Amino acid sequence: MSADLPLEEPARRVTHPPGVTGAAGGASGTTGSYTWDRSFRLWDSYFATVWVATLVFVLGTGHPGWCPRVVAAALLVPLIPWYVVVGRPVLGDDPPAERRALGYLAGAMTLFLPSAILVGETRLMTFALVPQCFMALRLRWALAAMSVIDVAPVVGWALLWRPVGQEVFFNSLFAVVTLVFSAAVGSWTIRVIEQSQDRAALIAELDVSRHELSRLSAAHGALAERERFSREIHDTLAQGFTSLLMLVQAVEAELDHDLPRARRHLSLMAETARQNLAEARALVAGGAPADLDGASLPDALRRLAARHDTTVDVTGPVRALPAGPEVVVLRSCQEALANARKHAGGSTDVAVALAYAVDVLTLSVRDDGCGFDPAAPAGGYGLAGLRARAAEVGGTASVRSAPGDGTTVTVELPVPPERSTP
Repeated sequence: MSADLPLEEPARRVTHPPGVTGAAGGASGTTGSYTWDRSFRLWDSYFATVWVATLVFVLGTGHPGWCPRVVAAALLVPLIPWYVVVGRPVLGDDPPAERRALGYLAGAMTLFLPSAILVGETRLMTFALVPQCFMALRLRWALAAMSVIDVAPVVGWALLWRPVGQEVFFNSLFAVVTLVFSAAVGSWTIRVIEQSQDRAALIAELDVSRHELSRLSAAHGALAERERFSREIHDTLAQGFTSLLMLVQAVEAELDHDLPRARRHLSLMAETARQNLAEARALVAGGAPADLDGASLPDALRRLAARHDTTVDVTGPVRALPAGPEVVVLRSCQEALANARKHAGGSTDVAVALAYAVDVLTLSVRDDGCGFDPAAPAGGYGLAGLRARAAEVGGTASVRSAPGDGTTVTVELPVPPERSTP
């Protein structure tokens, strides 16, 4: 008599990469450990059930006498503490230590084989011992140990009791058939376990990749938010402080000989400071820019242009647009006007134009200052930020300039077409 692997045999645990807990991704691996412990308790129950059934079979019949059966039962009794003290820790290792596993199975066979030779019914215990061979050993060693457990009891039983030839034939035939069956099922089960381990390892690697992707996504989001804040600060607060500094210099130069103009510039300084404060509050709150709060885009551009002593020419039917394109136009105009003030020259005329078309919104800011070479390397966030803003809403920003020929900044943004009224 032999045995194939039971359906409830626990697969060997999978060693997870560092930092990964289990398939469930628990913070401390408790879910994976619980699943393994639960399946091992089922295996304990299976082992105990087979042991009790074998003991009942051994003691349940009188032939060939009570003395061999009592001896066989006495040899089976130590199997329980041997399994609990030695076998269970060995089978629970991940992976099982082969030397310790061989020691455990050798001890179990030392108790099992004499009892199986004395009483044939004891071979029912192979249902519990054969699966352990495949659980604890590599395939080659598992097949060898299983062969000993299957064949040795039949050979020893035949030599000890000298049964008739028909009994020897049927027992030998049954042992060979069950040996082949157990080897086939055991090999197949090991392959299934290995495939499950590979899948579990892949899941663990995917879990690591997911956590890494989440970390990189968070880092990318933080970087994108920092870049957005950099652009907002550059286009609002930094430009406002630059304007304040330039107005301070103008007032210092005008105090002695042009008090009315100095007072006008002081008033403009106060207005710029209030505007900077409003922009700071809007930036912190994440709301709309201060100029657009409760106002249309042309009105916001006119207020902005007034602070730079220029006007805005609006063409096309004005209509309400999504916040994205309007914010991009306002910030682009701020950047272009600030650059004109800083780089175009003191007596520069600046013209701002806003054109509403069917599906395009165009902003143009032109100055007749000293100009520059657009191909020359330039530092700072200004032009790069202007192009990045336009690209975020699917638009484009271009700068046309040449030394001595002024500068024109053009921003074109796609906008929803105007709805026709019935």
